[in-house]
Amino acid sequence: MNDLDRVAARLLRLPPSCGPVRLVAVDGHAGSGKSTLAARLSAALDGAPVLHLDDLATHAELFAWTSRMLGQVIGPLSRGETALYHPYDWSLRVFGPPRELPPAPVVLVEGVGAGRRELRPFLAALLWMERGPEESWARGRRRDGPALSSFWDGWTVAETRHFAADPSRPFADTLVRERAEGYEWLPGPSVAAGPHQIITQRDDSPAAN
Repeated sequence: MNDLDRVAARLLRLPPSCGPVRLVAVDGHAGSGKSTLAARLSAALDGAPVLHLDDLATHAELFAWTSRMLGQVIGPLSRGETALYHPYDWSLRVFGPPRELPPAPVVLVEGVGAGRRELRPFLAALLWMERGPEESWARGRRRDGPALSSFWDGWTVAETRHFAADPSRPFADTLVRERAEGYEWLPGPSVAAGPHQIITQRDDSPAAN
């Protein structure tokens, strides 16, 4: 069993947090590796649904998507219903047709601000990608290329303001560091939360990873 399999097993043992769903947030700076981690966790969880917050944000509302998240996603999932949200098309700048998000045992929410204060009451766990902002943004800029340079200029300012007003890392249950092979899983600042802790000190040992 690899590290992702162990974490997936622990996530499934957490108590449901949003109706029957264990809502797990993957937060961190843009470019820190959240999407990749969410995809790998989803695979370890036999295809757990992943909600990308880029689908709820817009050019004009980079972080003002909370009402859509609560209304279109949290509300239905908390009732055990399939959520229907309208993903934003970043090329056409319009919301597209509805997309289903089923109330699976674990639903992953990936994106900058996934651990914001309005969502934390509904989270079973909050994972934080432990990579600094400058390094993360540099990775993101390389990934997106020069065509999106001006977007990144505006994004870094908006992200800095968001985390200054509503930080996620202090409330993370687990800090995740990307390694050459796999990940390192460290207790987060809110490790005293008890049932939300998904790793132990033994898990953090080199032998366990």
